[in-house]
Amino acid sequence: MTAHVTAAICLIGDELLSGRTRDINTQTIAGFLAPYGIQVREVRIVPDETDRIVEAVNALRAAYTYVFTTGGIGPTHDDITADAIAAAFEVEIGEHPEVAKMLAARYAEMDTEFTPARRRMARIPDGASLIDNPVSGAPGFQTGNVFTLAGVPKIVEGMLGDIGHRLKTGAVVKSVTVRGVDLREGDLAEALGALSDKYEGVSIGSYPWFKTVNDHGVALIARGTDEAQLAEIQEALVVLVKDQGVDPEILDGEQ
Repeated sequence: MTAHVTAAICLIGDELLSGRTRDINTQTIAGFLAPYGIQVREVRIVPDETDRIVEAVNALRAAYTYVFTTGGIGPTHDDITADAIAAAFEVEIGEHPEVAKMLAARYAEMDTEFTPARRRMARIPDGASLIDNPVSGAPGFQTGNVFTLAGVPKIVEGMLGDIGHRLKTGAVVKSVTVRGVDLREGDLAEALGALSDKYEGVSIGSYPWFKTVNDHGVALIARGTDEAQLAEIQEALVVLVKDQGVDPEILDGEQ
């Protein structure tokens, strides 16, 4: 186990930037990585432009243990991610014979023409290892520390099943939550800041909710890898809430 294993996510697609498509892949990937002790530290969204993809991937793969890209490996003209990954790693790209054979058989089974456009999905950067796609067949691929996945959420979920065994694990981040009804962030800010300064390396945040005028308050959440330290912080948060004249509610994890 490595203490600090980090990841970044690069979401690729004009449709994400325009607001036409809602991102749910970030939540899926981050949730998948959490049990491995891998923290997602950065997320970028870039357009379907080769230079922008190359720039983002190179910056992220240098800064983090792993990078996950989503989108842009389909059959259409704007699916340029595979070429961009090849450019980022300065390798050639070409048709992978095993992938081409598999896709040809799959489309034949569906009685669907294996067109040149569909054949584009068999193009893989040189030296990359394949990532199985149990949903629609066309694989993703791993190049160095970069995992290139499809953009469709269900396919992303399927591809993640072939990634866990490739990862080195880190210290798992755990959390504690103390909630208080009718709490207000402004009343907690100074004491919460002092608590955060005391426990360096632990993330302490406040998250207000407002459902109705009779159902609102603040959840205080601490995240860290040291359970004993988190227990200390939980007690301190309980005291902080009580000092506001509010009954604290202790929850398991983040709720």
